[in-house]
Amino acid sequence: MLAVDALAMSPSAPPFSPNAPRQVEILAFPDVQLLDVAGPLQVFATACDLAERRAPGAAPPYAAVVVAAGAGPVRCSAGLGLAAVPLPPPDAPLDTLVVAGGRGVGAASHDPATLRWVTARAGHVRRIASVCSGAFLLAAAGLLDGRRVATHWDHCEDLQRRHPGLRVEPDPIYLRDGPVWTSAGVTAGIDLALAMVEDDLGRDAALAVARQLVVFLKRPGGQAQYSAALALQAADARFDRLQSWMADHLAQDLGIAALARRAGMSERSFVRHYRVATGLTPARAVERLRVEAARSLLAESATPVKRVAERCGFGTDETMRRSFLRVLGASPQDYRERFGRRAAG
Repeated sequence: MLAVDALAMSPSAPPFSPNAPRQVEILAFPDVQLLDVAGPLQVFATACDLAERRAPGAAPPYAAVVVAAGAGPVRCSAGLGLAAVPLPPPDAPLDTLVVAGGRGVGAASHDPATLRWVTARAGHVRRIASVCSGAFLLAAAGLLDGRRVATHWDHCEDLQRRHPGLRVEPDPIYLRDGPVWTSAGVTAGIDLALAMVEDDLGRDAALAVARQLVVFLKRPGGQAQYSAALALQAADARFDRLQSWMADHLAQDLGIAALARRAGMSERSFVRHYRVATGLTPARAVERLRVEAARSLLAESATPVKRVAERCGFGTDETMRRSFLRVLGASPQDYRERFGRRAAG
């Protein structure tokens, strides 16, 4: 589509002076989710505050502003009015456009003027992002076709159904696919903005912002939005006891035959009912539980990779490596190097 081509051809960086602030616009609309706007805005503002402390009088790293169609404050879904400036000309130089989400995103996604502006704006930015259900607006503008996309876990199926050309992934906190960034729900916008600060200013700057805001620097982009055990238990109460047992006995035989016996069902009936109840095959559910447990050990301990694989029921480190690549898109060693305690220090 034209919008995708325009974004793909946008310059690697807007024509700003190297010492000038990076221009950031956060798009709001009536009934926008407050934290989708305020979270990223505060990250960029804090980055500026800390930069001023380090080098008084120097140009701030960001100039972030909330923009919206029309004049006057924009009322968010929480009832608070947000001060916003009118939409700037779409061809004005811009570094980053962040599209917020919220219950008003449906109306915004069907507003021709808003879609035209977002589509045109995309051709003049270095990167574009969505928070939570803001992905629906970017998708409606044709900017997400063929890309990996994250959104709030509760909206994933709907987004995929409405826009089959997307590759919607339910687990990640945020995703980066070229110049397009998307994030999960609400507070994930903070994670996304911190990742942008790290990309722009380096890890030390992003860590300083995270410390100032009293949040983790990284809930990794490949981290599930909520735990696998919680997700399975929330799916259907019939298998609650089985799910708990599986999570506590990952190193034991968790094949279909063993699980079916514990559930008191035939193998064929168990597989059918389990998949209906959880949306996963038993094998995929076991894999997710084992990956989650292994991820925790890799990040929080110095346990050797081979031993982690044994403790979590993978059998071999090669089996665990394949599962990590399938579920997280990273090898166990890469995961530890990026998210382990040593990496975070």
